[in-house]
Amino acid sequence: MCTMASCRSLICPGSDVPMTETLHPENEDQLLDALKWAVSARAPLNVIGLGSKATLGQSVQIEQALDLSALSGILHYEPSELVLTARAGTPLNHIQQALAENNQEMAFEPVNLGAVLSNDETAKGSIGGLIAGGFAGPRRIRQGSVRDHMLGFRAISGRGELFKSGGKVMKNVTGFDLSKLMTGSMGTLAIMSEVSIKVLPVPEKSRTVLVYGLSDEDAVAAMRLAVNSPHEVSSAAHLPAAIAARSGVDLVAGAGSGVTAIRVEGPGPSVEARCASLQKSLSPFGTLEELHSQRSTQFWAEVRDAGYWSSTDVSIWRLSVPPSRGADIASTIMQQCGGEALFDWGGGLIWLAVEDGHQDAIRSALSGVDGHATLVRGVEATRQSANVFQPQPAPLAALSTRVKTAFDPYGILNPGRLYPVA
Repeated sequence: MCTMASCRSLICPGSDVPMTETLHPENEDQLLDALKWAVSARAPLNVIGLGSKATLGQSVQIEQALDLSALSGILHYEPSELVLTARAGTPLNHIQQALAENNQEMAFEPVNLGAVLSNDETAKGSIGGLIAGGFAGPRRIRQGSVRDHMLGFRAISGRGELFKSGGKVMKNVTGFDLSKLMTGSMGTLAIMSEVSIKVLPVPEKSRTVLVYGLSDEDAVAAMRLAVNSPHEVSSAAHLPAAIAARSGVDLVAGAGSGVTAIRVEGPGPSVEARCASLQKSLSPFGTLEELHSQRSTQFWAEVRDAGYWSSTDVSIWRLSVPPSRGADIASTIMQQCGGEALFDWGGGLIWLAVEDGHQDAIRSALSGVDGHATLVRGVEATRQSANVFQPQPAPLAALSTRVKTAFDPYGILNPGRLYPVA
């Protein structure tokens, strides 16, 4: 029998059949060997990191798995350079711990889908999985998306070829910016072996202005006023009364009404002055309160991870829409389907919880709107039969197919994970 000392030995000499249904490369060379074997055998691979997002995307039935969890470890981190490089399988909690020791963070606030997908808030996943999913948190409106913080990577394509893009410094690069293409690709284009990301200092102070009692429509108006003000708002969210009551923050859970939240961050004196000005601007909307320090941090972690729905019988959708249309779109859907909606990104992001089977109504509500809907959590039958991600217009679908073919001509990397395979 073959030994398991290297990824080469996972495949018996002279045989096309792997000894195990899961390949576990421990370094980049072994990962390259695994991809070359898959190409030669035309063997589709179910690519997984730490498995935290295994149920995200279209349901695929692939016997052969490529487990990247052993590709772990921080390779380079110099706090003064604000750049961190790590192997793709490195757990996010390891990276966040290293950053916290130097009072730094990933400013886009990585979304932890553990609470939504598995009711396990500790299932944060890996840095590679974070980039493959591309989910940014409440600071998205100020700090940008995940792709805006990715500096470079090394990867192996579906051709079995090693390549790299970008670098490990915060400066412009020439050529194609493949980092943006890899973000959100769900492992369908290439398998990253290491990534470099930009990190930033943790804000000195964080305060959140709360407005009580607003309807969804008035909340969107208040958030738009705050976001468009000169006060450098970093986040704006609205929780209707039923959702606010489930918060772990007392000033939110005990409100007895909807809660609209506006976050301001930065140096202490600046935060105090901006919050005072915001309160004057928002006072016509209703009763005001403020969250300081730990309460503010706890509240935005709740909003970031949308862990307000513990029942796995409820489907969770993530809708990206024009902020001015957020309340109208949510209202249209809930009139037909029932359910609940949480608003983030100043109304531009809707976390929607509804009973299963309403995908047609949700897609219909977005027709004619520059937006998209993703089924984050749904029953297996729905993930097999419905489009989990927003269906693409024909020209864009054709372009996506050409890009996929250029990187993965034999369709071995997570085939069908983004869109059903014809």
